[in-house]
Order: sequence, then structure tokens, then C-alpha cells
Amino acid sequence: MKLTVTGLKNCDTCKKAIKSLNAAGFSPVFVDIRGEADLSVLVPLWLDAVGEEQLINKRSTTWRHLPEVERSKDPSTLLQLHPTLIKRPVIETAETVYVGWTKDTQAALLKNQ
Repeated sequence: MKLTVTGLKNCDTCKKAIKSLNAAGFSPVFVDIRGEADLSVLVPLWLDAVGEEQLINKRSTTWRHLPEVERSKDPSTLLQLHPTLIKRPVIETAETVYVGWTKDTQAALLKNQ
């Protein structure tokens, strides 16, 4: 199964996800959310797949420091302007988009390994 992991290079959760996926026999492709990801294409797809409540990290420092006028922008625009608001990692398979390295994500991806 082809996996693309989009996140930040220095994100501990992204590192854990990649390590676990590699240990399970996957060869995930890592895409840096700041420098390599085409957010104008990806963000709308992710929002359609999982919704803004799952994709926007409202517990982040970035969110807490945003003025209300910024927070009220269209979610796609907001996430393209502030990529660190995207919960990480975003893991894409051919069929599904997973957000975060949660127990549910781990169970879904590692169940057959």
C-alpha cells in the first residue's frame, strides 16, 4: 500500500508515525507541509475527506495567537496561510485520509501487519 505522510520534519508525532510505518513494512513518502506540499491542491481534498473539525488544530499555539478575523476565514484559505494549523501527520492512502497518529489511525493502518 502506498502511503504519503505530510507533516513537519521536526514533529515528534510525525517521526513516530514514520518509524512505526517503516517497522510495519511500509515505505511511506514524507512531504514537508511547509516546503514541499502543494496546499492549494491538498487542503481542499483533505477538508472534503475529513472536515475542518478534524483537520484544524484548535489546540495549537498558532490558533491561540490568531486574531478572530483570521480564525473566521474560509478553512481552506486559513490552512493554506497557516499550514501549522493542520493537525499532523496527514496520512494518505489510495482510499483514505487519516489525520493524526491516533490509536484509530494506528489500528487502521497497522492491523494487517
